[in-house]
Amino acid sequence: MRLSDLPLPDAATRRLARLPFMAPPSPADTNRRVLITGGASGLGLALATAFLERGDRVMIADLAPADERPESIPKDARYVRLDVRSEEEWKAAREEIGEVWGGLDVLVNNAGIAQGGRIEMLTEEDWRQITDINLLGVARGCRTFVPQLKAQGHGLIVNTASLAGLVHPPTMSSYTAVKAAVVAISESLRWELEPFGVTVAVACPSFFRTNLASSLNSSDPAAAGFASKLIDRSERGADEIAAEIVAALDLGEFLILPDPDARKSYRGKRLLPVAYTKTMTEMGRKFAAATGRG
Repeated sequence: MRLSDLPLPDAATRRLARLPFMAPPSPADTNRRVLITGGASGLGLALATAFLERGDRVMIADLAPADERPESIPKDARYVRLDVRSEEEWKAAREEIGEVWGGLDVLVNNAGIAQGGRIEMLTEEDWRQITDINLLGVARGCRTFVPQLKAQGHGLIVNTASLAGLVHPPTMSSYTAVKAAVVAISESLRWELEPFGVTVAVACPSFFRTNLASSLNSSDPAAAGFASKLIDRSERGADEIAAEIVAALDLGEFLILPDPDARKSYRGKRLLPVAYTKTMTEMGRKFAAATGRG
């Protein structure tokens, strides 16, 4: 049994995620200046395409050198080399954006890697790597651009977390830990930046078809294989998730659950704790049985 199979209707929960004293931004507010990290593939690329189709200007950041722009990037998008682990490259990206656009309206902290593993098999290097990219990468992006957004009196920060930041299944402790931290950072910044006209949103999709599985670590092949199957079996792709995220941003949502599985799972944890506990217990036992408990 999956958590998304719990007997809950896929009722809209989005109204609860909005600030009650904020009017939704108009979808007509196009031509915004948007930076998306990890934007050369997967959800980042899908988000870039969705923002471009909406009428915004987009700069994609990824690991390829500036003179080796990935062919996947849309022609209408700009490209900048940015390793989110590097303070210097964040500063360089801010300077380039200042030269090209004179500033930024939307920061999308999307870059990340996947990781699955039983606690005794995850190495300290595994923990350092995923923390440096998935968590500190978000923090660095916010530290780099928040002063500018506050000074101009408007802006939007979108952090890509995961349903794993809200619902914490077995064999994913490092991944759920950093994604939960991204949710926490986002909520804290939501209240911190609201007085300055800067809004914050966090996207928490469930598993969807993407190349993220290719970044899964191999310290625990059994757990990594389990996560890969969940990704590959998903009925949804990155384009669908991105379209839902951009639509939710136009509605002024904070906590974005862009697919039915994410909404049902989150509501199941909150409203049906006994069923949630049973489902998670079964998942842990099935994995233990499949791996010989070792």
